[in-house]
Amino acid sequence: MTSTYTYDIDATVAQINRLAAAGCDIVRVAVPDKRDTDALPEIIRQSPIPIIADVHFHYQRALEAVKAGVHKIRLNPGNIKDRRQVNEVIRACRDAGIPIRVGVNEGGIVERQDKTVRAAEKNMMSQDYHGSLIAIMLRKLEDYIRIFEANDFYDVVLAAKSVDPTIVIDAYRAISSRFDFPLHLGVTHAGPPETGRIRSIAALGTLLAEGIGDTIRISYAADPIYEVEDGKELLCSLGLRARHEPELIACPTCGRIEVDLLELVGKVRQKLAHIRTPVKVAVMGCVVNGPGEAEGADVAVFAGRGRGVIYVQGQQVRTVTEAEMLDALYDEAVKFAAKVERGEAQLRNAQVQIKPPEPIGPPGSEHEKNKPGGVSLPVVKN
Repeated sequence: MTSTYTYDIDATVAQINRLAAAGCDIVRVAVPDKRDTDALPEIIRQSPIPIIADVHFHYQRALEAVKAGVHKIRLNPGNIKDRRQVNEVIRACRDAGIPIRVGVNEGGIVERQDKTVRAAEKNMMSQDYHGSLIAIMLRKLEDYIRIFEANDFYDVVLAAKSVDPTIVIDAYRAISSRFDFPLHLGVTHAGPPETGRIRSIAALGTLLAEGIGDTIRISYAADPIYEVEDGKELLCSLGLRARHEPELIACPTCGRIEVDLLELVGKVRQKLAHIRTPVKVAVMGCVVNGPGEAEGADVAVFAGRGRGVIYVQGQQVRTVTEAEMLDALYDEAVKFAAKVERGEAQLRNAQVQIKPPEPIGPPGSEHEKNKPGGVSLPVVKN
């Protein structure tokens, strides 16, 4: 999700371009005011990826966003109390052929206006927070889905986020077994990247490995570029997304290290950023475990005192001084990548061929899939 003010078109488009270049497939923008929805047509025109409008309390913003041409709406019916207004938004999305994502996040799940309901929900959660929160999430999702069913609208995406990874895992497991709708995964208000990435990967990695989830967002209190980078690496690591850039592996270091491996790894990473072929490169600090740990790498260096040995797909090709290691490793990676691009060599590890989900289809395409008795919607599988 962008962190700019959406009405600032130049800043928002610049950030969208950065996120897309980093691997983002679809981006959400906040539209709390009319000046934000007024900016949408130009943002959509310039954006290289589809745009989701994030709508909460004002149904007019949703209608304006649909008219502007957004590709998806994020709308929680519980935040708009007038059912006629909710129905109007649903009809607008149905006519435009775009989906609606609804979520039951931990931060806003408890009833805020009806004091009696709020007290009952708070009492439930005080006795068993984990189980009661998930039960409330499921009940409210069912309530929301009834609204869509009443409008003959089934182009819906579900989400149920929490700051607790164990709640996220159990909630999505329950939702995936009960509902046949696409699922958007995420851990909400996860914190800064230093701690948030562990919290997020623990939940999302578990669910994705089980075949649960269709889109993901990793949420940090930081530049959203880190969200995209970590989300992309997660998908690549699980084989759910093809790599299009080098993969760098390195030994964890130990008392056998005889070079400044950490500095070398950092410099190698910077150098490899210019290559656009998913070459697997290994940087190892000794010759004891290095050969085994680097097995499967396309290009590798085993560093020792004052020198390093470079291998290309298991074949020793050069012995260089410590001062030459960085440039020599990079040169071999570039040469091997060029051979792959020319069809003269193959990457050692097979690459998955998975395209990002296409959020834009023929009007009503998802609506037909999710009608009762329609085609079951596929989920990501290993």
